[in-house]
Amino acid sequence: MKKLLTGNEAVARGCYEAGVRFASAYPGTPSTEILENLSTYDEVYAEWAPNEKVALESVIGASFAGARAIASMKHVGINVAADPLFTFVYTGVNGGAVVISADEPGQHSSQNEQDNRNYAKHAKMPMMEPSDSQECKDFIKTAYEVSEEFDIPVLFRMTTRVCHAKSIVELGERVEVPIQKYEKQPGKRVMVPANAVVRRVDLQDRMTRLQEYSNNSPLNRIEYNGDKKVGIICAGATYGYAKEVFGDEASYLKLGFSYPMPDTKIKEFCENVETVYIIEENDPFIEEHVRSLGFLDVKGKEVFPTNGEMLPEVIRKAVYGEEHETVGYDGEGIVPRPPTLCAGCPHRGFFYELGKKKGVLFSGDIGCYTLGVAPPFSAIDTTICMGGAFSIGHGAQKVFNMGGANEGMKVVSMMGDSTFFHTGINSLINVLYNQSNTVNVILDNRITGMTGHQENPGSGFTAKHGDTNIISIEEVVRALGFKHIDVVNPNELEKMRETINRHLDLDEPSVIITRWPCVLKKFSEADKQEFSELFANKYQVDEEVCIGCKKCTKVGCPAVVFQPEKKKSSIDLLQCVGCSVCAQVCPVGAIKKEERQ
Repeated sequence: MKKLLTGNEAVARGCYEAGVRFASAYPGTPSTEILENLSTYDEVYAEWAPNEKVALESVIGASFAGARAIASMKHVGINVAADPLFTFVYTGVNGGAVVISADEPGQHSSQNEQDNRNYAKHAKMPMMEPSDSQECKDFIKTAYEVSEEFDIPVLFRMTTRVCHAKSIVELGERVEVPIQKYEKQPGKRVMVPANAVVRRVDLQDRMTRLQEYSNNSPLNRIEYNGDKKVGIICAGATYGYAKEVFGDEASYLKLGFSYPMPDTKIKEFCENVETVYIIEENDPFIEEHVRSLGFLDVKGKEVFPTNGEMLPEVIRKAVYGEEHETVGYDGEGIVPRPPTLCAGCPHRGFFYELGKKKGVLFSGDIGCYTLGVAPPFSAIDTTICMGGAFSIGHGAQKVFNMGGANEGMKVVSMMGDSTFFHTGINSLINVLYNQSNTVNVILDNRITGMTGHQENPGSGFTAKHGDTNIISIEEVVRALGFKHIDVVNPNELEKMRETINRHLDLDEPSVIITRWPCVLKKFSEADKQEFSELFANKYQVDEEVCIGCKKCTKVGCPAVVFQPEKKKSSIDLLQCVGCSVCAQVCPVGAIKKEERQ
């Protein structure tokens, strides 16, 4: 049977067919749908972990216990998981293990554009790179065979286009792979220095054997075409891009098993074609290796850009200096539509009040609330990494307290609930332990919102949508020892304003928890009762009362629209969820509650 699948769906299908039993992940674009799809298979246990390090550590345990297992994450997640990753290659596996890195050339939804192929070289682990959905399914099955044959986890590197593009996939049947017997092997799995030294030597032997495997692997193939005047070395999505530009006029060395690289095939290819182009996104990973083999005249990053996606139009312009004509359009009537918080987003009230504060550093984090950086709020000054807001704010506050040009400046640090569970707890511990007088805000919308509403330890549901314990953020913070804690409904502006002001006046570390659910999340019956206001009302503008002051538009809600011809505001009832923030800022009471029909 054939199906049209995205790369992420195909990976999940490949894991299913390969007999995978355990999967763990932390959601992050472009990798999220892998675990979501794995969770639909009854034969696969799938879970959302608090962070990528925990996900990989759980997979390591599952592998040691004898099951085939997979950890999936976006590229920056590998940074979080790097600690166990580098040692996992020493210990090796019992059941096969695969680690997926979904890289993002072009930075469509990420804070950097790191090239995680470097992790394969740095950690000394084999790497595979599929080019389309069929290869995603087939390669993942091969990855488990390699993992178990060579006693090593496999890095499976994807990129945004491979993750999200769809192509036809030939489906197969699941093979039930028995759970391997667990045997105590402390010399192999307890990485004290004496054992690690031995395993390091063994790792090098495994990599030598993997080098031979790479040279003979069908995942690496040479395609000679025409007069061999032009040869392309590529991997992953760039293979399809190159084929679109050069077609059958060029020859190709397609790398599917891309680390260790197939030196014998590389040498053969470079010796049999006249001009070699190395087309790869981001770092000159392949190029540097090919040059190290003595082929110094290959054309790589001196021709192609070092950042962004290597799309066909980019390749065409770099090689031929030409661009294909495109269909034009009249852009005069196009209105810029920057991303914004959804109508009814519980973060809106908080940012509306916070943005009024002057002389305050706003330390932000990774999540949909990062949109607080934009007007009309302009209430985020820094965003670096998951869980970093409290630590970064702490460091800044300590310096402000030392005097200098910003003496007396206060810091408000903020992160979401999923981010708090990810690595924010450690960050908050540092604030309390080292006593900085920062205001630390946890924006609890009871879901992992930015990546598509995945469950987290505070949502009450598992990855397979079963009921589970709800970890109370307030109880966690109290257990740490904070004395000043407030839980606030951020839609209540006066209360939000008073709470922020009171905490800014403190000279001790404090925590504010803004607690109101994302209106797009899955609601349990208990949720519906607790947050019943969400389902009760909408708001409408009385045009006879409206004075056209536009103050309601300053809350940045996409449901609120100012009509220039009438000089009046209006509210889109299809978007309004009745949060009441706009009604609270209207100076003349023109925005009124209406019962939901």
